[in-house]
Amino acid sequence: MKIVGLMSGTSYDGVDVVAAEFTADGDTLRLRPLGHRELAYPDDLRAEIGALLPPAATTIEAVCRLDNRLGEVFAEAAAAGVELAGGAADAVVSPGQTVFHWVEDGRVRGTLQLGAPARVAARVGVPVLHDLRSADVAAGGQGAPLVPAFDALLLDPAASPRAPGGAAAGARAALNLGGIANLTVVAPGAPVLGYDVGPANALLDAAARRFLDRPCDVDGARAAAGRVHEALLARLLAEPYYAAPPPKSTGKELFHGGYLDAALAALGEPVAADDVLATLTELTARTVADACDRHRVTEVVAAGGGVRNPTLRARLAALGEGRWRLRTTDELGVPAQAKEAYAFALLGWLSWHGLPGAVPSVTGASRAAVLGSWTPAGPSAAAPRPPAPRLLVVDA
Repeated sequence: MKIVGLMSGTSYDGVDVVAAEFTADGDTLRLRPLGHRELAYPDDLRAEIGALLPPAATTIEAVCRLDNRLGEVFAEAAAAGVELAGGAADAVVSPGQTVFHWVEDGRVRGTLQLGAPARVAARVGVPVLHDLRSADVAAGGQGAPLVPAFDALLLDPAASPRAPGGAAAGARAALNLGGIANLTVVAPGAPVLGYDVGPANALLDAAARRFLDRPCDVDGARAAAGRVHEALLARLLAEPYYAAPPPKSTGKELFHGGYLDAALAALGEPVAADDVLATLTELTARTVADACDRHRVTEVVAAGGGVRNPTLRARLAALGEGRWRLRTTDELGVPAQAKEAYAFALLGWLSWHGLPGAVPSVTGASRAAVLGSWTPAGPSAAAPRPPAPRLLVVDA
């Protein structure tokens, strides 16, 4: 099968598009990457998304308009993916743009992604898998993270490096640095563990918009010029979410610009822009490193937009020195900027074959759910069609 995978994360800066060819050979599934593109959201669309996200108030009209506009963007992205697939694909996975993840008392009550999948199906003419999180939520799970299904296969202990003497390697972690930092831990003989650690780019980007009037701190340059403000860092690290045990998930419902504003206001003293960015970089590095140490991992394989930030990467490498090494998924054949899109393509393959894509040990669900809903593309023009039917009502 050739499957197009789309991904727009919590940073809502654009869509990652991949095409992947999957070939099943016994109990081995071969993934051949066919290409990757990044389609940036226009500035006005980013502003439209930001205006709808919590803690902002919105209207049903605004939700409807954004849903359909995103559908057009994802349709364009899917068409690009079909081109990457050589002009033909069997399916598209379009998980949509998350605009709300309803967490109450540590339990996810619902989740909402926008992106009008019917518009995608109409554009590319193949079935579209969407709304991937809801089935896991209905089974009592967090609905996130979903990428651990991919991580578990990528970091399969059977394929792990061997230590001297032939001993199996220890636990390995897959780290995604998007708007939120997600961690998957794969260890021999243990259930797969995965959860949202905390903010990665979410608060950094909020600070860049507030202090620099830019969408992000490019290459972490301003953070590198600043100094960690210890009092602000201590206040941020006191966030109860970090101490909550997994399964757990979070998003910009918690870690948004208003959250940062409240922390700065409670501090009662001004903090220079560069120092805020340095402190937020340290927050991400520290919370991720603490999680990696907690699970005694020996290797961290990173992906996502955050790996482009040399300041963050350097700090992570320094915190892990002597305990775990930091590398990227590029070394495993999966482009670091496209890993999540490839992961969703895999989830599409699983769903197509009626196989579960959620990992209950990760999400806390009562069962492993087959993910997503399919929007058909309509009958093929070459398929035989029955005559227009007449309805006949018969006695029961």
